[in-house]
Amino acid sequence: MVLRAIVLSALMAAMPAKAITDVGDAVPLYSEAELIHLFESNQQLQRVKADECQLVQDIEVRAERVELPAYQFLYGDMLAWGVCVQRDVELGLYYMETAARQGLPSALEQLGRYYARGTLVQQDRERAIPYLREAAAMGHLAARIQLAELLLNDYGSPLDYEDAYRWLYQSVTADGRTHRKITQLRRNLEQRMPSNVIARAKRRESFW
Repeated sequence: MVLRAIVLSALMAAMPAKAITDVGDAVPLYSEAELIHLFESNQQLQRVKADECQLVQDIEVRAERVELPAYQFLYGDMLAWGVCVQRDVELGLYYMETAARQGLPSALEQLGRYYARGTLVQQDRERAIPYLREAAAMGHLAARIQLAELLLNDYGSPLDYEDAYRWLYQSVTADGRTHRKITQLRRNLEQRMPSNVIARAKRRESFW
């Protein structure tokens, strides 16, 4: 240990001062809350690239060994699109699926969106429904909107109308465009639902 310290000190002394300052501060590891925020705005890959790929090994360890769903989803996304790692779409989707099975709403929503649009996978809107429904039930706003859109395009089951309507009715957003979209989707669903089912969907279990 003493010899190692001497060698390191010698190397630092020999290094020009400018080179030392150019190294910069280490990039802190992302917290789970920070990752969720990045997922909601779909900025996770941009953030990894902006951090110059410094956290790839940490992300991989937390995905593979610690099995944290947020890191599994992030690592899967990186693999699927070849961001800071060699591209491997199949392995990337595996990690996304693993995160989804652990109940990560962002993973569920993205897989549902991919199947609905045919991104990386073969388009299968019926297969998208369970992913989006699960994410919607957990409060994911984009999933709630996409689920309603698929139902209104005659995918899924009419039995899902009530839940889809209830989730839209309970959704909160400060974005005016999103608010108008939710309102329109609710009106379109109302045209397919009996009045008593609409009333039941609006009913609150508690006012507290």
